[in-house]
Amino acid sequence: MEERFLTFIKANRGILYKIANSYSRNDADRNDLVQEMLAQLWSSFDRYDPQFKFSTWMYRVTLNVAISTYRKDANRRKRFTEYDDQTLNVASDHEPNELERQVSLLNLFLSELNELDRALMLLYLEEVPQKEIAAILGISESNVSTKIGRTKEKLRQRFSKLEQPNDG
Repeated sequence: MEERFLTFIKANRGILYKIANSYSRNDADRNDLVQEMLAQLWSSFDRYDPQFKFSTWMYRVTLNVAISTYRKDANRRKRFTEYDDQTLNVASDHEPNELERQVSLLNLFLSELNELDRALMLLYLEEVPQKEIAAILGISESNVSTKIGRTKEKLRQRFSKLEQPNDG
């Protein structure tokens, strides 16, 4: 069973890091979250039903762990500003290019979404089929479509506000 588990995890390890990156702001928190997700995956592996894709089951378990951890840390996060990590990295010699700036802003905007919408957009950006997103999140396919459309519009509005000149 352990060898089978490790084979599945190795083949799908990218899921762990994508989710950890979306729900954690620094390396230490990401590493802790990955460990929590792995522990939960292992402890519930005997309940995995092979008739379903492993990645679907893995997304569901890891998103639940990430959301749970995110909620537990909510009070701690309220004490810090959204740019804590950015202020620590000010001394970097690397000037981000436009694509890096856009990705950074997208990550910031995604971090402002509620847990369900963030999970939904993470899966959408990973090009997970809507039917699978519905199964992972436990919502209907039509709800997935509606929520994706609404969230994309919110993100468009956030980006467009940045592009508008400041009329001071």
